Amino acid sequence: MTEVRHGCRLLVYTTGDDRVGHHSVWEVLLQRARDEGLSGATVWQGIEGFGATRRLRTTRFPDMARGLPLVVEIVDEPERIDAFLHVVAEVAPDALVTTEPVSTARRQASGPLPFDDTPPYPR
Repeated sequence: MTEVRHGCRLLVYTTGDDRVGHHSVWEVLLQRARDEGLSGATVWQGIEGFGATRRLRTTRFPDMARGLPLVVEIVDEPERIDAFLHVVAEVAPDALVTTEPVSTARRQASGPLPFDDTPPYPR
């Protein structure tokens, strides 16, 4: 059986050079999203792009390969994404931020999981 739910996708456009103190913006956003209990987050690295400064960031030329584009993507319920936007404004005030409605589909397992989900290492 597949469960379909309505959600929201948050995208925060940043670069590898953007910092909050001694940490990368993407690291701080990821940790804060985890701390707030959001469903999940992914960081995507681009191979080329430009933003408001119109400065090209690319991997084609090794001396220009700094500050590559990054996108932090978070999907959760619309209310939870709305509540997280204040964190984004605090951590990445100059970043381009978009939200859009999404539908999520998850197939419900009909029996036990095929693998034990206990981590292979001690906690």
